[in-house]
Amino acid sequence: MAYVIAQPCIDVKDTACVDACPVDCIHPGKKEADFEGAPQLYIDPVECIDCGACVPVCPVSAIFAVDDLPDAWKGFAKINADHYGR
Repeated sequence: MAYVIAQPCIDVKDTACVDACPVDCIHPGKKEADFEGAPQLYIDPVECIDCGACVPVCPVSAIFAVDDLPDAWKGFAKINADHYGR
């Protein structure tokens, strides 16, 4: 089960989760070319190791285990996967 970044991240893009991720599966980071144009950050569902290190550091509570996504934000699983072409 991968983690998903949902609606609260839109236009916030706090990168504490990027720094906390031990496998570098959250993008774009502040130094990446597409950071400014991205509406939110995304978790790669294939690279995510389900450690949950990103969850407690998110200041807007935007990160959920895919099975725990609120119904209103279920579509964000696809949005995250689509970002990586998965």
